[in-house]
Amino acid sequence: MKKSNRTIAGKRTAVAYLVSAPSLVLIFLIVVFPILYTGYISLTNMNTYHWFDFRIIGLRNYERALLVFDSGFLSALLMTVIWTAVNMALQLIIAFLIANLLNVRHLPLRNVYKTILMFPWAMPGYVSILLWKTGMFNSEFGLLTQWMKELSGLTVRWLQNDLSAFICCTVVNLWLALPFMIMIMDGGLKSIDRSFYESATIDGAGSIRQAVFITLPCLKPIIGPSVMITLFTTFKQFDIIYLMTQQVGSQTGAHIHTIITYAYENAFITNNYGYSSAISIMIFVLLIVFAQTTKRRGKEADA
Repeated sequence: MKKSNRTIAGKRTAVAYLVSAPSLVLIFLIVVFPILYTGYISLTNMNTYHWFDFRIIGLRNYERALLVFDSGFLSALLMTVIWTAVNMALQLIIAFLIANLLNVRHLPLRNVYKTILMFPWAMPGYVSILLWKTGMFNSEFGLLTQWMKELSGLTVRWLQNDLSAFICCTVVNLWLALPFMIMIMDGGLKSIDRSFYESATIDGAGSIRQAVFITLPCLKPIIGPSVMITLFTTFKQFDIIYLMTQQVGSQTGAHIHTIITYAYENAFITNNYGYSSAISIMIFVLLIVFAQTTKRRGKEADA
């Protein structure tokens, strides 16, 4: 009997492996193999001049990124941290305020406002970015440029220096990312029991104390996963910064680099594939470490 059960279990296991084999092979080809190959290339000097005759150089690419001050990686990493911190802070604050406004009792045209707020999210990101770049921030005929010229007589070149270009990129990122965060926070606010606020009001708690001690603690477990998704998306943001400031054939004068655009430039502009692969592996490791740290802290908070 036991032998028969083992035979049946073995057949089921074999069938399970057979059925899942195509998916496992596909995952290996599109996920595991590219990572392993990138790791291998990061240990070589592959570039335009050594396309087929590249050789293993060990950790020299990693040393260049981390130890050579003028490599550009450390400054790009610092810019990435600043970009992520500023954008996440603004997204959370603005989304929280707008979501609270949408949840005001007896708000007229509530659904109309929600539909309008979802419009940026419905548009293709590439189209939105180019509309902002050419329609709003263009130094010759952009709408904001024309307004500033009418008001002050000055022609503002929004994308010509790093600070103003950073602000412009942040505005575009908020335009694209806020609808998602507003939607999540709006749903989270609706799930909070109104009796909590009624009890707090009876006890004399004002709006700020209610927000700090009721709203935020109740929202934390609801919006936590969405915040993490947005955080990773912001950290590895490429489209906005590249299209706004560094698109081939339309450089704007600003020189903003995150580690993603820095890796892209080394891979496809200077064709230094070994060095770019090393940067990509470091980005991969950073994201894994950050994800695991956040996951562990989340478990500790829930315990």
